[in-house]
Amino acid sequence: MKHIIPLLLSLLLLVSAPLEAQTLRNANNASIGKVESNGTIRNANNATIGKVESDGTIRNSNNARIGKIDSDGIIRNANNATIGKVESDGTVRNANNATIGKVQSDGTVRNANNATIGKAEGVDRKIAAVLFFMHLLE
Repeated sequence: MKHIIPLLLSLLLLVSAPLEAQTLRNANNASIGKVESNGTIRNANNATIGKVESDGTIRNSNNARIGKIDSDGIIRNANNATIGKVESDGTVRNANNATIGKVQSDGTVRNANNATIGKAEGVDRKIAAVLFFMHLLE
């Protein structure tokens, strides 16, 4: 019994600890920002540049709705026009259905020429696609 108490305390600390933000990196492995567990997106200077809400709504730093990520991977702008899509395998397509890149399962982000342009390890592929390819939060 006395061995169980430290184990339970350790588990409680692990469960109650806040989730770490996932760092976004460029091709040179330099930090360019992070995505927090609540969807807040920060730039390299730690300034809030936007947020992705649980329903996929994308907001800028002024809390204005600037787009949405649908559950099927369709990415829309503020006018609800389709600007791209993220396929289930991480392939990112623009509004003309041309492949513009891919977010691999390990978080590596590649452009249409298969060159590594960044890393978004642990970041949802749809969010990574918006940040690296759709330029909604610039």
